[in-house]
Amino acid sequence: MKHFIALLSLTMLTFLTSCNTTTEKKSIVETKDETHKTLAFSNDQFYDSDGVFLEEKAKDALMEMLVYHDYPVFDGLREKIWLTDYNKGDYANLGLASVMFVNNEKDQYMLMDIFLLPGQMLGEHKHFAAENNPAKMEGWLIRHGKSYIAGVGEDNLSQFPQVVVPKTHWDGKVTAKHIVEANEGEFDSLAIVESAHWQMAGPEGAIITEVGNVHTNSGVLRSDPEMN
Repeated sequence: MKHFIALLSLTMLTFLTSCNTTTEKKSIVETKDETHKTLAFSNDQFYDSDGVFLEEKAKDALMEMLVYHDYPVFDGLREKIWLTDYNKGDYANLGLASVMFVNNEKDQYMLMDIFLLPGQMLGEHKHFAAENNPAKMEGWLIRHGKSYIAGVGEDNLSQFPQVVVPKTHWDGKVTAKHIVEANEGEFDSLAIVESAHWQMAGPEGAIITEVGNVHTNSGVLRSDPEMN
């Protein structure tokens, strides 16, 4: 009888411990979901009353997104971020931020991370040979979030109603209309060298690692002439 009581007590203890552990795990998950509930930004955050682009405010938003996605925020990262609103005054919808980790012109290879806010478009452009460097050939690995990658190919833009080119980009126009929906861990690359391409982030933004042969600023031509 004593052995039975001891066994029953041990069984009840194990059951209660298991319940507590499950409850704790559920609580952690719910807390994380609550933390990651929303990620939204507007142009009001990025411009002053005179329409001047506030780069530090844009970096605040970027850092918030990086923390949201558990991106490794190392010392000095914020200072390394390069960003632009293409002088369009619409950074929430049209802009680019990146960190160039290496751009080796001698051996002609590069590696960078691109940061796009939710729904933000990276403007359409092409790469050409310049300054003794070849035309840039590149590919993109989606680390976090989602990116709609546009390039040459069959026009399937109508299949993605969530991808709306902002009016501030060439009056809402693009030439590359073949969309690839790329999620975390997926890789896509430029279809043809010197071809037009652009990207737009999904609702949680996009953190993208770009690899390529070499990047040359003077070899970039944007479709919207006001952005060159």
